[in-house]
Amino acid sequence: MSMELLATSIADRAYAHIRADIVFGRLEPGGKLRLDRLAKEYGASVSTVREILSRLSSEGLVIAEEQRGFRVTPVSPEGLQDVAAMRLLLESYALPLSFAAGDLEWESRVVAAHYKLAAMERRMLSGETEDVELWKRYDREFHQTLIEACGSQTLLDLYVGVFDQYLRYQMVAVVFRGEIAAEEHRLLLDCALTRDAARACEILGRHVNGCVAYTLGSGALR
Repeated sequence: MSMELLATSIADRAYAHIRADIVFGRLEPGGKLRLDRLAKEYGASVSTVREILSRLSSEGLVIAEEQRGFRVTPVSPEGLQDVAAMRLLLESYALPLSFAAGDLEWESRVVAAHYKLAAMERRMLSGETEDVELWKRYDREFHQTLIEACGSQTLLDLYVGVFDQYLRYQMVAVVFRGEIAAEEHRLLLDCALTRDAARACEILGRHVNGCVAYTLGSGALR
């Protein structure tokens, strides 16, 4: 491997690692991001880490403070409501497109994604809470699979960024609404298999707004 390719590979791995640590709450909202410490921890140069944080700043996950470096974007009730509204807007637009275009292969991916998510939800309901991150990864995979046949890569790229900002709030607040959310996921699966986009959008609205209300009611973002 050439030195240029090696540097690119290191930078890509560091970017993915830092981004995941922000999204899944391992890097605390509002926390200072020290370049030297991050460079050592993620195995990249200080200049590479600076470029990564600048990139994450453009994604809304990091704040660049003039003369003061970088910090993880804080969370707030208003921020959750804003990102939830954007998620709902994008997902509600993409669902009908995906349901109309999805083929048998898409259906099988939706079923598989729901199977994994439902298995994790059963574990969570039984009191097993050690794998919260895996549960949320499966949650993200299910919702993304539902809309992946929409036919617009631009829409999907926007959605991934917005969903991960939304996911960060869920990880910070450790949001699990139990059987209510699990049932909503089951209903979304049924809607996908019957191509009932109108009902799916109605259920999705309850799903997202219910999560927001639950999170705000818990006081976890104060």
